[in-house]
Amino acid sequence: MVMDLAVELIHATVQLEQPLGDGTRTVGTGFLISSPGPDGKPRTVLITANHVFDKMQLAEARIGYRVANADGSWSYAPKPLKIRDKDGAALWTHHPTRDVAAMTIKAPPEFAKAAIPVDYLAKDDTFDAYQVNAGNEMMALGFPRGLSANSAGFPILRSGRVASYPLGPAAAFPTFLLDFSVFPGNSGGPVFISRQQNPTTLTPVGDKAPEQGFIAGLLTQQVELNSERLEIGIVTHARYIRETIDLMGSPLAAATVADADRPTPPAVQGARTAAAEEAARD
Repeated sequence: MVMDLAVELIHATVQLEQPLGDGTRTVGTGFLISSPGPDGKPRTVLITANHVFDKMQLAEARIGYRVANADGSWSYAPKPLKIRDKDGAALWTHHPTRDVAAMTIKAPPEFAKAAIPVDYLAKDDTFDAYQVNAGNEMMALGFPRGLSANSAGFPILRSGRVASYPLGPAAAFPTFLLDFSVFPGNSGGPVFISRQQNPTTLTPVGDKAPEQGFIAGLLTQQVELNSERLEIGIVTHARYIRETIDLMGSPLAAATVADADRPTPPAVQGARTAAAEEAARD
């Protein structure tokens, strides 16, 4: 049976939140990647935007797990997630130049099983392998303003078209634009292409990309110009998710990664960006 990447990523995407004590909460989105550790043992890695965790000042957040019931229904079952030590130091790894965070978590068995293999993260040549360019449709998962698709806490699936050119190489163009509305709570969600939804237009050339599709990156910002929302999202290339995972346990490699990176292109610098970390009402 061919894997439907959209459905698989829905199961792997979780809400991240931290109550602020005044009836509001900081909300973001994360998703789970399966990536072996340096010792080769299985490891579940939580990916989100760095600013999602950075704006959570308390030591403990909540991660929105879901539980399948015997009658076929689902229940929302958030669990505590420790993100800072007793001295307030971050327990996650962040990319030195990009808005990407990663941390190893001990997920319930069903969620560890739902984590997407690291091979589904796009590499530098994946967009070319799929012949993806400006105008192609991508999908995004998230929790806009803390809303979920239902009471079970599943993420909301939306779509938009690639709104910038070119898409690579990632070192020169580390982010790209997606034509869809971004809201607080969307930050950190996966942006991806699924062949199940695009069977006739997306065919990988050779064996350089997963046959079922790929994760193109994660949503990190919305574009604003003169305080006006332009209904455009900024997606950070999956290359930087891979780099962040590689940095876990290897902090000395951060300097090498930072030196190899280039500044964000002027077109993105010229727009005001509003990170989606604002407090959402409970």
